[in-house]
Amino acid sequence: MSTRSEAGTGPLYRLYASRLRRQIDPDRVPRHVAMMIDGNRRWAKQLGYETPAHGHRAGAAKMVEFLEWCSDLGVEVVSLYLLSGDNLRKRDTGELQDLIEIIAGLAGRLSRRGDWKVKHVGRDEGLPDFLLAALRDAESRTAENAGLHVNLAVGYGGRYEIVDAVRSIIAEHRGHGGTIEDLAENLTPDQIGAHLYTSGQRDPDLVIRTSGEQRLSDFLVWQSAHSEFYFVEALGPDLREVDFLRAVRDYGSRDRRFGR
Repeated sequence: MSTRSEAGTGPLYRLYASRLRRQIDPDRVPRHVAMMIDGNRRWAKQLGYETPAHGHRAGAAKMVEFLEWCSDLGVEVVSLYLLSGDNLRKRDTGELQDLIEIIAGLAGRLSRRGDWKVKHVGRDEGLPDFLLAALRDAESRTAENAGLHVNLAVGYGGRYEIVDAVRSIIAEHRGHGGTIEDLAENLTPDQIGAHLYTSGQRDPDLVIRTSGEQRLSDFLVWQSAHSEFYFVEALGPDLREVDFLRAVRDYGSRDRRFGR
């Protein structure tokens, strides 16, 4: 069965993509892009597939392409929102099992591509052992790589991330003999940032979401305080490189003031 994701490969498309690349200022390419891949289930339903798994597989394959586009353009960090904590609690058991297997396969695939560095961001709690093993193996396999840094947000929730950061700060403070009163008086945003799952990374410059939905869905809620947002109408598996290039071009035209 042919799919809509195969569209956009002709000479006119390639010419347009080339034109978009020339319009992008290399000095204004976002260094950290966060991607919310959405619409996989709707894609599968619209094409007549019996289960959402077909959409999730197509979405995972598209994310490999997306990472290649980012790497080619000079993006340094990409965060992919693959499975939220809410998904773990609310998704149908059969769909969730398929999705978990697809994510495990994606982690392994990414760990074997060039010099990309893979990191799991999210809670281990609630994730099956074989998925945790796949994520840890991908991290270990790529630990010394210096290429594109890929965050896989799996079992992730932004609010819980902040909770975990604060708990870590309290435990560390107590370990050094400090009091809760001292901590309350001196706690800073930088301290919280240093204890997030993404500690040591720059915050996302650009957050992209597919499928036309315009909400954050508990993704990087702390880190995206000053991010730029771009919403694409295409469902996840239908995302094209020109959609991404337009997002980057649009980002480069914005005046980022950071509250100034």
